[in-house]
Amino acid sequence: MKMTEPYEYSFTRYLAAKKSVDDRALNRRVLQGLQSLLLPHLGVPIHVLEVGAGIGTMIERLLDWHVLDRAVYSAVDADVKAVSEARRRLPQWAHQGGYGVTMASSPTMTLRKADQEILVTFEAARISDFVARERDCRTWDLMLANAFFDLVDLPSTVPDLLALLRPHGLLYFTINFDGLTILEPEIDPGLDARIATLYHESMDRRIVSEEPAGHSRTGRRLLTQLRACGADLLDAGGSDWIVFAGPDGYPGDEAYFLHHILHMISTALRKHPALDAKCFDGWIAERHNQVEKGTLIFMTHQIDVLGRMPGHTE
Repeated sequence: MKMTEPYEYSFTRYLAAKKSVDDRALNRRVLQGLQSLLLPHLGVPIHVLEVGAGIGTMIERLLDWHVLDRAVYSAVDADVKAVSEARRRLPQWAHQGGYGVTMASSPTMTLRKADQEILVTFEAARISDFVARERDCRTWDLMLANAFFDLVDLPSTVPDLLALLRPHGLLYFTINFDGLTILEPEIDPGLDARIATLYHESMDRRIVSEEPAGHSRTGRRLLTQLRACGADLLDAGGSDWIVFAGPDGYPGDEAYFLHHILHMISTALRKHPALDAKCFDGWIAERHNQVEKGTLIFMTHQIDVLGRMPGHTE
């Protein structure tokens, strides 16, 4: 089914649309490494913190894939709309999957099915404020972050987050963008390359609330930053996005996902002095047209990482 370019864009719809893209991309070897490390904790509730939790798709995934069986799960995101959507969406997903759902008076819910039970609390908070409140608590056994670290400043964010993990606490950081964006088929090889380069540079220069916010080579830099903070790297692997239309078109809502990606590129580079405005507008329009025709192929390179904090030192 063809989808024309939307008149309006919704970030929560984008997060929902990219769930299937992330599902395919997540590195299975790294994920299996996490599952093996969690095996000794089967039947015992573990405390999980997810930063940048968005609309809760990682919770759905970890339950659906039986990565978690018993957990107390804290999901934090700065986007109030995303958190509100997560609170609405997760009970619906759970009911459809056969889970019993108990809603508490606070923004907490418990999901139960067979041998799985997870208590989830959603919180809308800036990560810096959350860290300041929880600093030195060392509460969590496992920390998750999906497509998060390329939106923040690594040197200032990673050390503070890792300080929230207990000794021997695990970290599973996924879909960390690492410097490669490909759109096929080519329109103009020179222009295609220039737009990709400028888009990556816009990530490197992104400022949010007067602070640096992300980098186009986050994946490789994250590996170095984790070691600098004393974490043990246990595994890492590629988690590339590859989106294309099959005989029945793009899967799920992935046509919208592609339109939204093009919208983000357009927003980032609009009025860029290195681009002719008319030429760039034509390029964006042609890319949207390729999505409508089902001919656009989109690829990015990302990295998943699994790690563990050291134990107590004497």
